[in-house]
Order: sequence, then structure tokens, then C-alpha cells
Amino acid sequence: MDLWELENELYEAGYGLICGVDEAGRGPLAGPVCAAAVILPRGLDIEGLNDSKKLSEKQRERLYGVICGKALYHAAAFATVEEIEKLNILHATFLAMNRAVAALGVSPELALIDGNRCAEIYVPARAVVGGDGKCADIAAASVLAKVTRDRYMAQQAELYPQYGFEKHKGYGTKAHYAAIREYGPCPIHRPSFLRKMH
Repeated sequence: MDLWELENELYEAGYGLICGVDEAGRGPLAGPVCAAAVILPRGLDIEGLNDSKKLSEKQRERLYGVICGKALYHAAAFATVEEIEKLNILHATFLAMNRAVAALGVSPELALIDGNRCAEIYVPARAVVGGDGKCADIAAASVLAKVTRDRYMAQQAELYPQYGFEKHKGYGTKAHYAAIREYGPCPIHRPSFLRKMH
């Protein structure tokens, strides 16, 4: 699988700067959603780069350093729990994505967005279903978003040690549900996500 196939076609079609955008943390019961935007040098081969969900935490941490060191531009941004509650998770995800793109410090001619929707992105954008396994820039963004969010959740675990955030990162594991039942929710839990709890 050539991760540069789509980007190369676009560059050959005359596009200048292309960024990849992906998010982490749409599904958890706690914590913000994080998005990252990355512009890699065209054709850069990063060994082991793949959809962050297919990588171990150790692999993601290693790649994070490589991507940050080699990307032309990269940025990560959050949408808060309050914003998720106010807007809903989909709109909050686009908010985080727009923040990440805006934080690049350069305006990309095209943003490749992982998923099937991109109508709410402020720059010219194209949705790429399964993009984190198809496009180098999106794969790089998926790693940055995931590592950035995981590190944030590990910090929150120090503030709220009873929930085990450093292990499950806020996702709805058995241990996490048990902790919520025992201690009740904390300020970084998403109330709308807890309504489904029985």
C-alpha cells in the first residue's frame, strides 16, 4: 500500500501544500477530542507509519518524535468537554480540526480529512474514508492526535487517580464504568456520554 498515492496524484494535479487531518477521542466517556494537522515533505518515507489504531503505544510514541522532527508543519488542538456537550461530538470534532489547521501557521491549499464528512472545514477539503491507512499525511496526523490526547489523559490521571485514565484514556472499559459507579463522574467526564450508562 503506497501511502503517497493520493497525495502524489493531487500534487501532480497542481496542488501546493496539502495537509492531512485526523482526530482521536470521539468515542471516550471522558476528556476532550483532539485533532492534528500535518504537512509532510512530499514523498517522505517514515518507517512504520500507519493508522494509529494499528500501532502499539510504543510505536506511536516513536513515530510522534519522527513526525514532529520531519514534518514541514504540524499542529494539534482540542475541543473541550464543555464544547462537546454544547455542540455534540461531531461538531466539536470539526472545531478541533479547524483549530489544528489554523495552528499550522500556513494555509494549506487542500486538507485531506479522515472520514466521510468535511463540510465544516474552513479550508478547501476532501474527505478520505479510511484515510489514516491510505494517506501519509493523514496517518501522521492520526499518530499526533492520538499521542497528544493520550498524554493529556495521563496528566488527568494524576488529578483524578481513581478512574485509571492512564490505562483506558477515558474509553468505556469495564474498569472505567466500575469507577464511575463507585465515585461518580469527575469534571472531565462527558455528561451526554454517561446517559447511556445502566
